[in-house]
Amino acid sequence: MFKSLAQMRNILVLLFAFIAQHGFAAEDDEAAWQMLQKSAVAAHALSYQGIFVCNSGKQSRSVEIKHMFDGQNEFSRNVVLDGAPREVLSQDGNLVIYNPKNEKIVIEKRRGHNMFPVVLPKNLERIKANYRLKMGGIERVAGRDAQVLLLTPKDQLRYQHHFWVDTEFGLILKSVILNHQNEAIDQIGFSQLNLFNTLNLDWFKPKIDANKDYVMEEENATDVDTSLSPHWMLKDLPAGYRKVEQMVRKVRGKDFPVTHVVFSDGLASVSLFIEPLAKDVKPKTGASSVGNTNFYSRASGFLQVTSVGEVPAATTASIANAVVFVK
Repeated sequence: MFKSLAQMRNILVLLFAFIAQHGFAAEDDEAAWQMLQKSAVAAHALSYQGIFVCNSGKQSRSVEIKHMFDGQNEFSRNVVLDGAPREVLSQDGNLVIYNPKNEKIVIEKRRGHNMFPVVLPKNLERIKANYRLKMGGIERVAGRDAQVLLLTPKDQLRYQHHFWVDTEFGLILKSVILNHQNEAIDQIGFSQLNLFNTLNLDWFKPKIDANKDYVMEEENATDVDTSLSPHWMLKDLPAGYRKVEQMVRKVRGKDFPVTHVVFSDGLASVSLFIEPLAKDVKPKTGASSVGNTNFYSRASGFLQVTSVGEVPAATTASIANAVVFVK
């Protein structure tokens, strides 16, 4: 079949090179998905404390975190260490945010959204539908060995995500988002980390100055069960993105409530805001960006539409344009 051993050797070299380039190592891919699944659970099921650093564009901040799982419930406390003091307490996804405001502390109850290292849903099926995953090398993060996992989108509607996963416990130690130019646009990772077993909850309270007054300010948001509104509907969303939440909220400084719709591909998310145009106010139109966040605005009749997300500009435009106005 082969004229010489040299010819056979050359063909094998080319074959192995092709496999390496195109990632046809089913065992490695499956092992990577299993490790990512372990990570999705570990962030909830482990008790840990440490400091992580967030870098987004030119901005950087450090956050102290303590997270505990008692077998049934999750408790976490995040304290921003740079700039204005800010604390976030979370119990089973329900958030209370403490912010100083005019000599007072405003307590805001908000529905829980993922906070590092909880960056993955427990069910990875939608991520599998929109991304490919393969293993990288072993690196060190916060003094611990981490397996690098490379998540690559199947199209241009989303960005790359790289994760550094603790080889022992599965916790995500570092996460990086890369744009289409392979530039890191968002990075967050532990600089210090310890795991613990105590069930003591004495730490689960904010550092409050007893001499200050406190104002309880609850989020005014009402869930909406239908995707339809008397004046608009959704049509032709970008591939892989689905509506995951819709609510109507009152916003300070606005006379009318704002409809807030959240879309996700399982990992990336985009917020869509729909509101009546104020009288004698020029509508916002077109694309813009602030740091790594893309915006797209359009108007039709008496409604203003704005989509916002750390996703490609084409995605925010596509979601904003998916709103169809009806009479």
